[in-house]
Amino acid sequence: MNAAITGVAAYVPETTLTNADLEKMVDTNDEWITSRTGIKKRHILKEEGKATSDMGAEAVKELLKKTGTKAEEIDLIICATVTADMTFPDTANTISYKVGMKNAYGFDLSAACSGFLFALTTGAKFIETGTHKKVIIVGADMMSSIVDYTDRTTCVIFGDAAGAVLLEPDMDSQGVIDSVLKADGVGGKYLNRKGGGSLNPISQDVVDNRMQYLFQDGRPVFKAAVNGMTTAVKEVMNRNGLEPSDINWMVPHQANMRIINAVADFMDFPRERVMKNIQEYGNTTAATLPLCLRDYEDQLKKGDNLILTAFGGGFTWGATFLKWAY
Repeated sequence: MNAAITGVAAYVPETTLTNADLEKMVDTNDEWITSRTGIKKRHILKEEGKATSDMGAEAVKELLKKTGTKAEEIDLIICATVTADMTFPDTANTISYKVGMKNAYGFDLSAACSGFLFALTTGAKFIETGTHKKVIIVGADMMSSIVDYTDRTTCVIFGDAAGAVLLEPDMDSQGVIDSVLKADGVGGKYLNRKGGGSLNPISQDVVDNRMQYLFQDGRPVFKAAVNGMTTAVKEVMNRNGLEPSDINWMVPHQANMRIINAVADFMDFPRERVMKNIQEYGNTTAATLPLCLRDYEDQLKKGDNLILTAFGGGFTWGATFLKWAY
């Protein structure tokens, strides 16, 4: 028995932050941003009192509506995020409360941009064991809450969004087939948020040194991302006897257009079969993969072979092979 994706939905805030807007905020311009990242705009959650769980709840509501599923039928919700509403309670249970999933329990999973991939594999195991029938996986991040908008190297990259998928049992060889998941803590120094945890609790010193914002050293992250995703994709394809011609779609984390193209080229994979929407949303961290699936949903056919791959801070990375179920 496999865990199959039987529905996908997403939520993107209405407010947009374009490259032209950023030109007025930091020393940058549209050509510089586009040539280095491929991003034209990103969406920002601006409503007072709204947070990651609100985006996640909207995505889940849409998912339930699309799949004709009642909120009380959900057994478990896993939310991949690095921008939880609060340290606790966890965002998954907050989403569950806001949607009315009274019979579900939930927990958050933190693996940065690899979060959705890790959560998808985790949720699939609950289906495969037969203990759960309906599991929702959410990838949601309000990156605008931890981005320093005076730092042109990072503020041009990130946006806010949420995506969600429903996992259900499948006995017809569809669904999640195999995953390769990796991590190496040596990468923590290159991509992190130093302030706000138990190592550096919020204090005046943390604020003065802007440690509450994310930090990225772009060059080593770029190199590790290309190598990590390429290696993971090759491994999962080799384990399952797959060639590039067997894959209908590659679904890469939308971190940077250069990274996306480099991974495709190293794999000798046609760029026209690589899902891309980074130009519209920027890097939405854990939301990028489900957001791609939502945007390309009408192009997917039952039985299509998909390879999902991601790379995130930590470092974390991996690849998942799945067969589309509808």
